[in-house]
Amino acid sequence: MTVFEYWLNYLNLLNLRKYGSVIPAEFEGQIDQDLLYKTQNYNIEKMRFGFVSSVFHTIILILFLFGGIMDFYNSWIVYLNLPFIISGLIFFIILLYAETLLSIPFNLYSVFKIENKYGFNTMTPGLWFKDLIKSLLISTVLLGLVSTAGLFLIEKYPGLWWFLIWCFFLAFSVFMMYISPYIIEPLFHKFTSIGDEALEGSIRAIMQKAGIKVSRVFKIDASKRTRHTNAYFTGIGKVKRIILYDTLIEKMIRDELLSVLAHEAGHWKKRHILKFMIITECIALIVMYISFRILNTDILNDLFKIKEGTFFSDAVILGFLLTIAAFPFSPVFKYISRRNEIEADKYSYMLTGNAHGMINALVKLSRDNLSNLHPHPLYAMFHYTPPPVLERIRRIKKITEKH
Repeated sequence: MTVFEYWLNYLNLLNLRKYGSVIPAEFEGQIDQDLLYKTQNYNIEKMRFGFVSSVFHTIILILFLFGGIMDFYNSWIVYLNLPFIISGLIFFIILLYAETLLSIPFNLYSVFKIENKYGFNTMTPGLWFKDLIKSLLISTVLLGLVSTAGLFLIEKYPGLWWFLIWCFFLAFSVFMMYISPYIIEPLFHKFTSIGDEALEGSIRAIMQKAGIKVSRVFKIDASKRTRHTNAYFTGIGKVKRIILYDTLIEKMIRDELLSVLAHEAGHWKKRHILKFMIITECIALIVMYISFRILNTDILNDLFKIKEGTFFSDAVILGFLLTIAAFPFSPVFKYISRRNEIEADKYSYMLTGNAHGMINALVKLSRDNLSNLHPHPLYAMFHYTPPPVLERIRRIKKITEKH
């Protein structure tokens, strides 16, 4: 799997070097050779950095699983002779901290070297450190809650835990979708009014046309951290909160913003999130049952030479194997996501009646974020959720020709 990923990245790199200096017709007048050269260098540098990071983490994972570290760590947990739930909490939280610690140098380089070099980073080291501590505390609390509940169900209901944990994870996911915009996101961003009554009125009008009730329209101070742009919806059901990056408001005109939000409305109107959630939860239920059957055997301990296996070590090993097993199905899920994006683009046009707004928005988003305009088709098949920007623009133009 890892070798195949490296090959995909290599193909993508070759494709970028071959076509990276070509200005597509859709971007003529919007991008020049200097900016295209900057875009090419940015993407090449990110690919190289991603390769180094991936190799490092792969080596660490191999050493952990096959180099005796897992066996030693697991034996230490057994040696502590603590209750099942406490042992599990210690096991998983220490792994969380170790993973975070190993990722810090790479995150620092990415933010303060690469993103800084290409003019995206606006974050200070102090803010970066505060975000790190906040993220780690939130992850610790959430992992603690999920692990405690899961381990309790495993201990209390040894023959039915696979189903009960699936039910708990489903309920917990929905709960987090509801509370995250109100509790977690404000810990990182300041939410304020967009400060433009005319724009807010237009947003509410287009959302009302889509059948969406808007509770609030916010902008967040994303510019404290980055110059990248984004917008998204939060909320469950018909009532939504609309969140706009302040960087997006600064760079886009009214029609472009409305087209972007109409696209997001399309995802809700076509029930993309609900459908995807149903598919993933059905798969998760099957995976939980398979995991239950495997974890009731000693096959993982025998396969990985674990002297004194525990449920926790077996769960980590199984997670590793399931990641490998899931990889071939990645193009299927990416295809579904790309199809949903195309459908949302079409809905945006049908709702606004303005194809140019969405096309111009896509051009600006790609230009301002230095997006790769020429990804290799095979790489896009495995990695792109929205289709490559040129494909999206050409599809939108075809839709307008039919209407």
